[in-house]
Amino acid sequence: MLFKRKITWYKLFETEVAAHSRVPLNRVASILVSNKKVCIAHTASGFYAVDDKCPHNGASLGMGWCTEDDSVICPVHRYRFDLKTGRAKSGIGDYVNTYPLEIRNGAFFIGFEKISFHLFS
Repeated sequence: MLFKRKITWYKLFETEVAAHSRVPLNRVASILVSNKKVCIAHTASGFYAVDDKCPHNGASLGMGWCTEDDSVICPVHRYRFDLKTGRAKSGIGDYVNTYPLEIRNGAFFIGFEKISFHLFS
């Protein structure tokens, strides 16, 4: 296999209480994790993580808001992105990357995938 995928996990919150405190229900927040800015959204369906930067004009999605249909809305031009898939719901072809979240022993973790090239392995 020439390309190998590896997910590196980073702790976002020490506890579930800390997660709910930092990102209350039906809210979004920008968080810097390992030099990467992500938008964390909290909906009735749970927590989601996507790129913080809107691909259309670069606005911070963490300054926007989330909806009941699990979308995040850009604060500048009101573009909507599905929190599960990252795909735009506004009729444009843009998307934001999504990131997996896991709860381990009560702590919240986010995973960033890294793809590396291995010619001889």
